[in-house]
Amino acid sequence: MQPFLELHNISKKYFYLTSRLNLFGLAFIKAKDETTLTDAELVQLYRANADLNVLSNLYQRYMDLIYGICLKYLKDPEAAKDAVINIYEELIAKLKQHEVSNFKSWLYTLSRNHCLMQLRKEKGHHTVEIPETFMQSGELMHPDAVEQKEEQLNSMEKCLEQLPAEQKTCVTLFYLQGKSYDEITVQTGIEWNKVRSYIQNGRRNLKLCMEKKAADSI
Repeated sequence: MQPFLELHNISKKYFYLTSRLNLFGLAFIKAKDETTLTDAELVQLYRANADLNVLSNLYQRYMDLIYGICLKYLKDPEAAKDAVINIYEELIAKLKQHEVSNFKSWLYTLSRNHCLMQLRKEKGHHTVEIPETFMQSGELMHPDAVEQKEEQLNSMEKCLEQLPAEQKTCVTLFYLQGKSYDEITVQTGIEWNKVRSYIQNGRRNLKLCMEKKAADSI
């Protein structure tokens, strides 16, 4: 986190984000009446009016966390800074498309997946992305909790690999690639009812597997 400590200075943080966001015609002005709103309230406000100032104010709360995640994966300070901005751009559309119950956890997963996609493009890494909806727990996310969350995500990847072939295929297509039941049926030749069953059972088995791994680690 040392290369990014300068961004703890509010003026420098604003200067960096404003200079980048202005490339897209976005303002980055903190409204006084938004500073006391909760994450959930800001999410609802943004979804209601698509105000980019609201989204910027919400995102600023977690820039240091997101930078830390990106630096952990990308191993390059400048690439991590670029990723912070690119993830913000993803949020503009995705936050309106998804029902988000825990913004910190959802944002962590979104950021991690973004970095994994970058690594896959650049180095041909084989990685398993985690759907944002899987990780909306009530657990608070902050920089000190990154390692713990990383362990949970690694556990989920391993459990996904352990699913029966049909469950793994259907879960991957449905949650990771956004395919509908009908699309999965066409692509795999599996009957619609079986697709639904594989997805439901696969998600349940993932949960059981992760709970077992957590218990074994105690």
